[in-house]
Amino acid sequence: MSDLFSVKGKAAVVTGGSRGIGLMIAHGLVDAGARVYISSRKAGVCDEVAAELSKNGECYSIPADLGTLEGLDHLAGRLSEREQALHILVNNAGATWGASLETYPDEAFDKIWAVNVKAMFHLTVKCLPLLRKAAADGDPARVINVGSIDGIRVPYFENYAYSASKAAVHMLTRHMAHTLHKENITVNAIAPGFFPTKMTKGVMENAGAEIIDRAPLKRVGGPEDLKGLVALFASDAGAFITGQVVAVDGGVTAV
Repeated sequence: MSDLFSVKGKAAVVTGGSRGIGLMIAHGLVDAGARVYISSRKAGVCDEVAAELSKNGECYSIPADLGTLEGLDHLAGRLSEREQALHILVNNAGATWGASLETYPDEAFDKIWAVNVKAMFHLTVKCLPLLRKAAADGDPARVINVGSIDGIRVPYFENYAYSASKAAVHMLTRHMAHTLHKENITVNAIAPGFFPTKMTKGVMENAGAEIIDRAPLKRVGGPEDLKGLVALFASDAGAFITGQVVAVDGGVTAV
């Protein structure tokens, strides 16, 4: 059974991999034996995290601002220099913005759409040559997009551009899966609920008790909750799964 969930020896990329959910995912892939590249905008932090993760396996830093085409080209180009094939692409990098309805700024939509949706789309396209080389009958290349339960149900808080972008991520996942299945590339999405990260720190401080109380499983998410689902999507165990959006939320979207 352990071989069924193995990603040992596979090449993987995790965007936004230096903190939060991306770091949890990168940590899990490194521990499972994958050769992992992490990318984030802050070069120093990205380098430090990669060095720390490398204590348990292989992890490399490729800093890039994925909110720009130049940053996307840089990441894809460096990957092509280092790898002949890419088995796992985790599109995790994202941003959020909270403000009331009548004060919500237009710039929030521009920033969040660029990072949460456009970067995910463009990086996947730029990585297609490497993904195609990894794709094989019975063992497809994998694209794993990180959405959010805020793209499934109306959020508790006013984050209009963020929730709209994550709903777009979920549809983009299905649409790309419909196209790429012909090339032995699966595309799935994870929709996390509340996890303790830098992005959710303020929310947890102000409403953490209420969030936990509303969750059927009466807790927030932890690293192992994400690692298991990523292992499923990335391994032989998930070879027959594509076009799916799976909520990891303790049952919040079920009620």
